[in-house]
Order: sequence, then structure tokens, then C-alpha cells
Amino acid sequence: MSHWAGTAVIVANDRAGGSASLPVADVAAACRRLVAEVSVVRTAYPGHARTLAAKAARDGADAVLAVGGDGTASDVAHGLVTAADAGPGGGGPALFCVPAGTGNSFYKEVWQDLPWPESLALAFGTGRPRVRRLDMARTEDPQETVLLGACSGLVAEALEKAAGITGFTGRARYQQAVAATLRDFVPHPSRVVVDGEVIHDGGVVLANVGGGRYRGGGFLVLPHSVLDDGLLDVCVVTSALGARELPGLTREGRHVERPEVLYRRGRRIEIERTDGAPLPFERDGEVLRGHTRQVLDVLPGVLPVLSPPERS
Repeated sequence: MSHWAGTAVIVANDRAGGSASLPVADVAAACRRLVAEVSVVRTAYPGHARTLAAKAARDGADAVLAVGGDGTASDVAHGLVTAADAGPGGGGPALFCVPAGTGNSFYKEVWQDLPWPESLALAFGTGRPRVRRLDMARTEDPQETVLLGACSGLVAEALEKAAGITGFTGRARYQQAVAATLRDFVPHPSRVVVDGEVIHDGGVVLANVGGGRYRGGGFLVLPHSVLDDGLLDVCVVTSALGARELPGLTREGRHVERPEVLYRRGRRIEIERTDGAPLPFERDGEVLRGHTRQVLDVLPGVLPVLSPPERS
């Protein structure tokens, strides 16, 4: 049986998850059984995966495999979209993610809990792959793509605090940061606008825009999100809900059942802090500093992603 992919590039982030056991050799071996030409490139600095993925796209690779965590997946997706400048129906390599980081939310979005050797065999071991063209978002200032999601408030403040925590790595460090943030967290006044309509003007614990249903590996923040519907989902947790309740509620997406939580969809989402102070904000785990307002626009169908076969 002939396989569809002639060339594949593996982009490996050895720093993912704070682990030295990245399965690059295993991934390469499995890939070479199904792909004629496989090359491995490794990141040397933060953001390098963007450059490596863009080069793979320009060189005509059929697929790019991101081996790392959610940050690696985000950077590779950015590189592919930037290189291809693809709209719906455009070309470019298809993305496949191997979960080797702390959260692995994007892998979970696409393949759920399937072990990566099985998903890789399904993606490449066929003559005709299933490629879904997934939506992304773009922030207005600075212009950055968003794969998983972007969030104001509690999540962004915890990420900021995590940068100063020593003695822990990966998920443990973030959990320490969340606990420390919750101890003295104060909701901030914000206005949230969806496609020109103000949906909330008041205290906010967080406003999450996406993108993916999951954040942080297992938190079901946007349970109704569809990856390729051409819309962004936004979940606004107002200050009427105690911040300490949120981690438990978001494990199973039960927060959206609460009246203190707003959930909407749209093509353009605006989040503005209304007291003039900087808005705590992150996209795909990277903190964006120094702005009081963030605007996100949907990029429909820009990212080709290898996905499970459709059930007949």
C-alpha cells in the first residue's frame, strides 16, 4: 500500500515540559516506516519552531510534526500559517502534534487520549489522509496568532507569577502559581464586546477566547467550541463567581452552567480593562504586557491539521 506523504519534517523542542525524555528517535523511526523522506530539526531558542516550520513549508514538505508541548504546537502553527498565508482551501504542509510537553491540550483536542504511535499510524499509514482546516485567531496589537486560546485575568496573572517561581517545573510550577495568585486575586473591571455588542461591563475573573476547548491540559474552559466553525468562542467569568471555585468547575466544563458565567460566539472579540491599568492577558501561554485592550479576530480555516478518520 502506498502512503500519501513523501516528505515530513519533525520539529522537536527539547525544552518541552522540562523533560529530557523527548521521544524524537521513536517518532522519527515510526515516521520513516510510513514516509519516504523524514528530517529532524531541533529548536535552539524560544520561538525557533516558528522559523523551522516556516522553512519546512517553503521547502515543500507534505507534513510537519511538532514534538513538544502546547507552546511548540502554537509556534509551529504560527510558522505554517505565516509561510503559507493560506485561506480556506489553501495549501501548505499538514500539522501533526506529538504530545511531549506539560499540557498537551492541542493534541487532546484532535486525538483525545489516543497514544501518539496509534494516531501517527492513522495519520500517515493511508493513501488518503483526513486533513481538517482549523480556525485560528489573531491579536491586533501585537499581531500574534492564537492556536489554543487567549485569556485575560486569573490565567494571565498566574502565568506571570509562574515566571518567578523556582524549585518547580512544568505543571507543578503552574499549579503553585495558581495557588499563589488565588490567595490575593482581585477581579478587574472590563468591557467585553462580541461582534460590536457589549456582553459584559463590570468585574471579570477571566475572559477566555478560543480556539480549543481545553486549556492547561485538562481544563474544559470552552466546552462548546468547534475547531472549524469559523467562529471564536468566548467565556467570561464575572466577579459574581468566586475565583477559588473556578479550577474545580472547569475540570468538567460545569462553570458554563452557572449564571455568573457568560458564553458567546463571534468573529471579533474585544476585551478592555476600563480602569486604565494594564490588562493581564496571555495567548497560548505567552503573556502580552502593557496594553489596556486586546482585540482578536478569527482566521477561518487557515491551519491544515492531520486528524482522525471520519467514522463511517
